[in-house]
Amino acid sequence: MKKYLPEIGLVITAIIWGTGFIGTQLALDGGFTPIQILTIRFFIAALLLNIIFFKQVKKYIDNKSIKAGITLGIFLFIAFELQTVGLVYTTPSKNAFITAANVVIVPFIGYLIYRRKIDKWGLISSIVAIIGIGILSLEKDFSINLGDFLTLLGAIGFAFHIFYTSEFAKKYNPLILTAIQFSVAFILSFVVQIMTSEVNISVEPIAYLGVIYLGIFSTTIGFLLQTICQKRVSETKTAIILSTESLFGTIFSVIIFKETVTVKLVMGCLLIFSAIIVSETKLSFLKNRDLESTKEMSVIKEDENITLS
Repeated sequence: MKKYLPEIGLVITAIIWGTGFIGTQLALDGGFTPIQILTIRFFIAALLLNIIFFKQVKKYIDNKSIKAGITLGIFLFIAFELQTVGLVYTTPSKNAFITAANVVIVPFIGYLIYRRKIDKWGLISSIVAIIGIGILSLEKDFSINLGDFLTLLGAIGFAFHIFYTSEFAKKYNPLILTAIQFSVAFILSFVVQIMTSEVNISVEPIAYLGVIYLGIFSTTIGFLLQTICQKRVSETKTAIILSTESLFGTIFSVIIFKETVTVKLVMGCLLIFSAIIVSETKLSFLKNRDLESTKEMSVIKEDENITLS
């Protein structure tokens, strides 16, 4: 049981992130504006991380890690802003699954920036994901809901964040990168909040519950747990486990908000989820199964030859 603790930790992270869509919905329904939600959640996360890891940040911080952290913070702010505003105009389940499409967008960013080769599985996954997003988001007249479109743009923002996190994590201390990016995201959120004259807060108590949950669990604990567990789990397995965030988001939105489960919703979600799995595994588990079956057949034939002899 002990050797599976990192995987269990990542599943818990996926559940926390999945329930984050519910926390956001509660905060929005309670009266918070999208930018107010981001300001508070990033403030909580930045405060906790910088207090908890103050010694490490002070010891290892330098100009290069600051620049890297600022870059991540900008992409994180843009992604969350688009995702949160998108949730105003769409449902938590659709928001969750469209956001999950960022997994298949990442390889294309590598191709555009560094000309890294895109394998056939990445291309197939992207096509399947696009079809899934279309089924999930397009209306009967083939128009797209504003919330779904903003969520898709947010998914692209998260893809850039994931891509650059992977690049920077190889060079700089992950804890410092995390602390800096949340600090930057908070500052950007607060500046936008002032510019849009959304400083005054008048909300219901349930809204505070939602935003505090986002700050402590979805942001601080979620990202820390991912960082700790990912040290002992492969990138592929990590991505697969964390991609179930969208599945948990849908399950909880159906249970808590009594969201109607339609054939269109199920088909779109299944296609996007399949695209994520194919993108990350390249169906290697099927190849391994075929290899094991071949070995078993070889053993059986050898046994039969021995018996006949």
